[in-house]
Amino acid sequence: MRVCLFRHFGSFASVCCARKYTTPKNKVKMKLGIIGLPQSGKTTIFNALTRGNAPTTASAGRMEVHQAVVDVPDPRVDILSKMFNPRKTIYAKVAYADIAGLETGSAKSGISGQLLNQLNQMDALILVVRCFESDLVMHPQGSINPLRDVEMMTGELLLNDLIAVERKLERLTEERKKGGTDKAVNARQTELFEKLHAALSDNKPLRDLEYTPEEEKELSSFGLLSRKRILTVFNLGEGQSAPDASGLDHPSVALMGKLEMEIAQLSPEDAAVFMEEYGIQELSLNRMINLSYELLQELTFFPVGEDEVRAWVTHRGATAQEAAGEIHPDLSRGFVRAEVVAYEDLVTLGSMNEAKAKGKFRLEGKEYIVKDGDIMHVRSSL
Repeated sequence: MRVCLFRHFGSFASVCCARKYTTPKNKVKMKLGIIGLPQSGKTTIFNALTRGNAPTTASAGRMEVHQAVVDVPDPRVDILSKMFNPRKTIYAKVAYADIAGLETGSAKSGISGQLLNQLNQMDALILVVRCFESDLVMHPQGSINPLRDVEMMTGELLLNDLIAVERKLERLTEERKKGGTDKAVNARQTELFEKLHAALSDNKPLRDLEYTPEEEKELSSFGLLSRKRILTVFNLGEGQSAPDASGLDHPSVALMGKLEMEIAQLSPEDAAVFMEEYGIQELSLNRMINLSYELLQELTFFPVGEDEVRAWVTHRGATAQEAAGEIHPDLSRGFVRAEVVAYEDLVTLGSMNEAKAKGKFRLEGKEYIVKDGDIMHVRSSL
C-alpha cells in the first residue's frame, strides 16, 4: 500500500508521493436567511454584515434575494497564522441571504411559491425585529413592539408547518384507502407526521423535537421551517436599550443596524477613528456572525503549515474520516490515520515539535470524533 502524508494546509497539500491533486474551493456549507416584517431593517443588517450597499428602500413583496459570503471571525485563525506565517490564511465562510419581508397572515394557506423555495434553501434563519422609531418609515403593525413581532413571525413559521404536515397526513390517509403503497412505509411516515402534528398543535417548534437518524433522513427533503434554528436580531435605534429577551426559546442579539452599516462601509482606518471617537469597543456584528455560525452546530478544525492556515468546517460528532472528506473526497476514501493536536496544547507549547515532545501529538483512527479546534493532518493511501 502506498501511503501519502497530506499536510493539509487547505489548497491541497504537501504530498509525499508523485500523484497530484486539485483541492476544491472551501465550500460555503452554511447559508442563513435574513427574514422579518417589512420595514424591520433586514437589508440594513445584510449590508452591515456583508459591507454591501443593497438598496434599503425596497418595498414589501419583492422577490429579489441579495446574497453574499462573509468570513467568520476566529481569533484562533489569527493566532495560528502568526505562528506559521503561511502564504495564505483562510477563514470559515458563511453565506447570508436577504429575503423578502414576510407579511403577517402569509402562512394562513401555507407560504408558497418562490418565497417558500428561498426559505427552504437556508440552513438557519435570522429574524430581524424592529426596535427603532421613525416617522418616515411606518411599522406595518402601526406600533413598535419587538416581542410581539417575534411571536408573530415565529407563529407564521409554525402555522406554515402545521398546514404542510396536515396536507401530508391527508395524502397518507388517501394512500392507505387506495392501497398499492408499501404499508410499512405508510405506517412509519404516519407515525412520524403525527408526532410533528402534535408538537405544532401545541405551538412547539419542530427544532425542539428529537429525531432518529431514520426520521432525519425522512424529513431531509420535506421543507419544514420551524425545524430550522433561529437567531433574533433586535434592530435598535441610536441610544436604545435591548428589550428583555429572557422569555425567548432561541438566542438573540441586539445591535444598532444603521450605525453598524455605516461603520462597515468605511475603510478600516476610518472605521477605527470613528469607533474611537464614539467609544465603541467592538462591533456587535462580529458577535452576531459567531452566533449565527453557532446556530448550525458546526465545528472548526485546522490543517496548518507554511502553505496555508485554513479553517475547515464539519458537523459536530463528525469522525476523522468524515472531516477528511470535507477537505477532499480522496482523503476520506483513502483515510489511514489522522495526526491530531489540540489547539490549546499547540498554542500553549508554541510549536508542533514541542507538542510531540510533551506527548500531545496523537495518531487517531477513522472513528475518532473530531473536536472543535483540532489541528489535524491526514494520512491517506490515495
